[in-house]
Amino acid sequence: MLKKVVGIFLIVVAVLVGAHTVVEPLYHVSTEARPYSAAWDILNPVMIVALVLALIFSYARKRSVDADESAPTREFISANTLFYGFLFVSILMFLNWFNLRSPEFTAIGDETTSLVWIIIDALLPLLAGALGIHLVRDRGD
Repeated sequence: MLKKVVGIFLIVVAVLVGAHTVVEPLYHVSTEARPYSAAWDILNPVMIVALVLALIFSYARKRSVDADESAPTREFISANTLFYGFLFVSILMFLNWFNLRSPEFTAIGDETTSLVWIIIDALLPLLAGALGIHLVRDRGD
């Protein structure tokens, strides 16, 4: 049951982040003071919760698949891709998240930070949606 709840949560986050990434340019006028809409102030913490849950559940899936030492299967490739994909997005997310919280950190410029957000906002919905669907469909509770 927990897997299904987390799966539904991940699917909802995937849809929200994916949809908002696409529609934000249609309604938000960027300014120097506010380059992004206020919706990200709500979505970013939700994305962090989703990433933490996704790392836990994708690692559990990866560990169970890694126990089988036969030739790599579709499940092995899928589990490892999701886990390492979530690790990649988590590193980028926390880098940018802490960068937002610390204006004194200037090692990366605004353009680089914006590009990293674009990568996060494009990859997170794909990974979260894939894991969410897997968790909802999984029969091995």
